[in-house]
Order: sequence, then C-alpha cells, then structure tokens
Amino acid sequence: MKSKHLLFLLVSLSLASAQAQLSEVQSQKIDSLFSTWTQANHPGGAIGIMQKGEVVYSKAFGLASLEYQVPNTAGTIFNSGSISKQFTAIGIVLLHQKGLLSVDDDIRKHLPDMPDFGHIITIRHMLHHTSGMRSLHAMLGLAGWRDDDSRTNEDLYRFMLNQKELNFTPGDEFLYCNTGYMLMVNIIENVTKEKFPQWMKANVFDPLGMPNTYIEDRYDRIIPNNATSYNKAKEDFFRAVEYWGYVGSGNAHSTTTDLLTWLQNFNAPSTNWKSAFKMLKTTDTLNDGSENNYAFGVFLDEAKGYKRIQHGGAIGGFRAYASTYPDEQLSITVLTNFSSSSPGNIERNIANILLKINPKSTTENAKPEIPITQMTYPLTQLTGKYEIQSGVIANISVEKDSLHVLQEWNKSEYNIYNTNGNTYEKPENTSVQFVFSELKNKVAQMLTVYQNGNKTEAKRYIEEDLSSINLSDYIGRFYSPELESTLDIILEDDNLMGHHARHGDFPIKLQGNNTLEISGFGSVEIVRDTKNIITGIKISNGRARNVWFEKQK
Repeated sequence: MKSKHLLFLLVSLSLASAQAQLSEVQSQKIDSLFSTWTQANHPGGAIGIMQKGEVVYSKAFGLASLEYQVPNTAGTIFNSGSISKQFTAIGIVLLHQKGLLSVDDDIRKHLPDMPDFGHIITIRHMLHHTSGMRSLHAMLGLAGWRDDDSRTNEDLYRFMLNQKELNFTPGDEFLYCNTGYMLMVNIIENVTKEKFPQWMKANVFDPLGMPNTYIEDRYDRIIPNNATSYNKAKEDFFRAVEYWGYVGSGNAHSTTTDLLTWLQNFNAPSTNWKSAFKMLKTTDTLNDGSENNYAFGVFLDEAKGYKRIQHGGAIGGFRAYASTYPDEQLSITVLTNFSSSSPGNIERNIANILLKINPKSTTENAKPEIPITQMTYPLTQLTGKYEIQSGVIANISVEKDSLHVLQEWNKSEYNIYNTNGNTYEKPENTSVQFVFSELKNKVAQMLTVYQNGNKTEAKRYIEEDLSSINLSDYIGRFYSPELESTLDIILEDDNLMGHHARHGDFPIKLQGNNTLEISGFGSVEIVRDTKNIITGIKISNGRARNVWFEKQK
C-alpha cells in the first residue's frame, strides 16, 4: 500500500515539476479557456501540452459521463476521429520501408477487384486525398443512408466495387476523402495477413509507448475509462453515439498523454522511427504544379509564423485536435466529448498564450498569396449566389455588419468577416479565406476560396427565367446502379418533390432548365438525349460528384 502512495507522490511531483515550466499567468489563462466546462452537468475534455519533451500541462474538465456524473481525467480515453489517419499512414510507411509495398503502387496491385477507372490511383494519391474517389459519407448520403446508420469498411468496399467514375483525375485536386484511408486498411491486411487493429497495436502503438491507444472497429464495445460523447440542443445535452464502425480514417481511441508521446516523434524521434516520421511529412504538388499541404495523414501549415503539423477529428459528439510546432518543440492535444467544444479554437488560443508572433514571419498565419484589390467593395456588392460547381450554390447575404454564407447543398450556415481588402474569414477558422473580385455592373462576379493551399473559384450564379418550364417533364423514377438506390421525382400541388423510401418526401428546388437542388441530397444536373428528353440525372453533394441515376421507363 505504501508503494502505491509513493508512486502517486512521485507522479504528482513529476507533473508539478513539469508544469512549473509554465508561468502562473500562462496556466491561469489556459485554465480560463475551460471555465464553462466546469458548470454542473456539463461534458468537457482533457488537454495536454508538452514543451521540449516535458509535459507542462495536463488537466481535465467537465464530465466523462453525464448519466453517472463521472468526471473526465487526464487519463480518460476519447475517440480521436480523423486524427487516426496519421496512424494508418505510418502503417503504410512501415510496410513501404520494409519493401512489402510502395506508396507509388497502383492500388489495384493490392486490391485487384477494385474497378478500373481509366486512371491509375496510387497509395500516394490516397495518402494525400488526391485520389478522386468518392467519399464514403457522401455516397451513402445519396444512397439514402441516415447519419445514425452503422457503416463499416465492408460497406464501403461493397459500394466502391460498383463505382464507375471518379470525382476528378487522380492528382488534379485535393478533396478530403475518408475512402482512401479506409481502403488502406484493406491493403495493410492483405499485405500483413493480420487484422488491422491487432497489427497496429503490435507494430505502432506498443513500440511507441502508447498503451492507451487502440483501433476500435465496434462502436458498441465496452472499454473501461472511455468517455461518453454528447450533442447540445438549446440548453440540454443528448447522447451522441458514434455509429460509424469503420477504421483507417477514424475510430482510434487515445489519451492526451499518448498523443503527446506520438507528436514528440515529429520533433525528436528515436533512431528507429526517425525516417518513418520524416516520411509522414512528405508533400507533393498537384498535377498542375500547385501546392498541396496535406502530407501523409497530417496538414503542414503555419501559425503565428511557426511551422505546424496538425489534424483535427470529429465523430459522434467527440471532437479532437492535435498539433505540434517542431521548431519550438511545442505540442498541444485537445480531446473533448461534446460536439460544440471547438478544439481547433482552443488550440489556437493556447498557442496564442504560449507563442509570440515569430518576427521572422510577415504573417501571423500561413496563408496562400492572395491578391489584394485596391478598392474595398461595399457588402451589398458582394451578396448573391456563387456557383462552386454545376448546381452547387453558395448564397451570400448581409447579416448586421458581416457576410452570411449559406451552403445550399448541405444547409451549412456561418458568418465571415472582412480582414483585408475584399478578403473575408471565419473567426473560428482563419485558415480559410474568401476573396471577392471582378466587379461588373456594381457587383462582384467571382468568389475564390483558399483552403489548405488549394484554390476554388466560384462564378456569380445568374438566375434563369423559369416561367416557361413544364415541371411535369422532370417527373419519374431514377435508379443509381452505383448506389443501388432509387429516387422518385413527383409533382405535388404544382411543386416538385423528391421521394426516397428511407426519407419520405422532401422539396426540390428548380434552379434552371437543367439544374435542380434536392434538399438533403445535393445538386442535380439534368441529362437529356438528342431529342431533349430527360434520360437521367447526375447528383453531386460535395465529396461525391456526378453520381449517375438513370431514368426508369
């Protein structure tokens, strides 16, 4: 019994000694970020900070379980969401270094039953999110799956075998895609002849000294010391079950301590791991030579003038963020169990407390070179609709002294604020810039979005005259062989409606002679034959583009 007390005392003294490296003012400022988390019956999270190999801050706030009033601790285990991708990436890197595969292999070398899309897709493409493959959630959304439907790696693979097209030619674009990281699990299992969770534990987590990190391929498994996650609606919290039971792109559970141990390898890796973590930082240009700052499972960017390696995660009500600043040997981990926790904002606030702006940098955050116009346009000249891609519309309006963005394809809404010239940002995510340009007839004609080193141009959308269109032309049953799903378009009280077996009826908005907007599904491009007869539709919803639905006779 005495030995246990002595162990606890030594651990406490070790933490106290490490935390002494932060000034009292810094610690108090960081503590103040979580004041609301300590309110009664409130979930929270755990925060860990490491400087130069020493844990200088390790605290937890709020409840891990509202039902049983169990508090979060520094050792509570959380689902890290997409932070998991870098773990999958290093699994691929280890096999690459052993000569068991190459990151430049055609994926069909290891997954021979995958469709031939007419372009070679390499493992490297999947690591960088440049494969062009449609993403799991987007596909299943178009197939009628609900957010609370369980989905697995087996579900994805079954759907991928039916796909006929890609979103784009591999290497042309960066488009965040869970599909590639899930397929890498199949590749690792095919090469190693072992199950992915067990192989990762034996070859990655145990050797790196991460005893509380594991791959969870069952969302309903009971593991001690795991937090429960929650969503907030008005003043109440509700259970948020992470129904998605896939691995590779998500569902690695971990603690702040284990994640700090992992992040330290980007700064001062042991000899055995130095080359692997160096390879994780590999970036490659897109086909047109433009930059892509997504490496192997991590974003490489800059904050306050310092180089940063980072990634966030979200699943169910869990939200996570892990970052490291290699030149400063500073690492920050934020793991939370409620969906409105904004761990990315917390990380930025902590970095602001601990880091001064680097005088060697001319900007506070790493951003692409954005042209600054001499004249700043009034807000009213920026309002209107901008077409991201065919039928995918962003609606810009004025709300008080800022611009309000409504993404019509997924009903996402947020405000953006002017920072310089005609450049706007979201306060909670300054890595994305919205730039308006090309003034004509007193209104901007172009919206350019810069994000993660990529640029998306959206021209002003011009409304068509729809008065002469015969709505009955659009009525019919449409079937997608790629998704094995049927969508009905019906006419009800002179309004177009959609019908799906799992979602019932929902409104369809006519945007043009050949474009529709289906609420909850996405944008629709009408396909006609030489006689102007509708033969089918192509639906896009962001990460799945031009999915074919053929009109049934």
